[in-house]
Amino acid sequence: MALLKRTRPGGAEPPSDPEGRMPLMDHLRELRNRVVISVLALAVATVVGLIFFDPVWKFMSEPYCSLEASKAVRPECTFAVRGVFESFFVNLKVAALVGVVASSPVWLFQVWRFVTPALYRNEKKHTVVFMSIAIPLFIGGAAFAYFLMDTGLGFLLSFMPASAVPLIEMDEYLSYWVIMLLVFGISFEVPLLMVFLNIIGVLPRATLAKHRRMIIFLLFVFSAVITPGGDIFTMLALSVPMVVLFGVAELVMFIRERRLPAEDEYTGLDDDQESPLDLQTSADLETPVDMETGPDSR
Repeated sequence: MALLKRTRPGGAEPPSDPEGRMPLMDHLRELRNRVVISVLALAVATVVGLIFFDPVWKFMSEPYCSLEASKAVRPECTFAVRGVFESFFVNLKVAALVGVVASSPVWLFQVWRFVTPALYRNEKKHTVVFMSIAIPLFIGGAAFAYFLMDTGLGFLLSFMPASAVPLIEMDEYLSYWVIMLLVFGISFEVPLLMVFLNIIGVLPRATLAKHRRMIIFLLFVFSAVITPGGDIFTMLALSVPMVVLFGVAELVMFIRERRLPAEDEYTGLDDDQESPLDLQTSADLETPVDMETGPDSR
């Protein structure tokens, strides 16, 4: 980009660094330009979200509108609006959500281009692989939450007495919708994080195998705490896939460690422990040596 280039007097460009290093001011200029591009893309996508609010809101409200409880007041699906500006702010929130999702290819690419020069070739390769897995995992978790949301809402509303009428506010439902998708999407990334920690040597598979029962129990506790509804159905809908993905992650770690070269015989020794070679050397030093005949004459 032209904005990222600095010229010397006379029009000569500064020599490029073969290692990709640049002065601090050039880094700041590049960061500014990439932030500007990302913000412009986000603004354009948000305007598109405002224009297409009605079909987007229809898609988002479908899990609730498919329930009979949503038609308790009128024959069609009904949401409550308690404040004068509530519907306006809901429009803005939905448009911003559409903007973030629709412009994600642009701002993700800008982040990638800004970080890439600081990575080595193998680090770039691992980053591409993990991103290609992380994005489908997040989308899969969010889609799983969307298709289970009507069942979860129906389970929660089933505790409502017959004399009560459900009046779900638009803003409250939007918050529940976003939290559900984020919780499921991010939770599906946890096994990938485990594999990453295994690759960098922080989390060996033996540690997972030793504490497998405790980890599964903690996954159920985590699901019970983080799900917004707090109902047993949503908790199981999140915990069971996480346990399955945990098993897949452990299998990947097992296969990866089996393919690693055999460890050296001195690997795993304490820093202060003498190696067998050191012990032999110490024994030789303690053996008396005849100065005239040498150590081999006996």
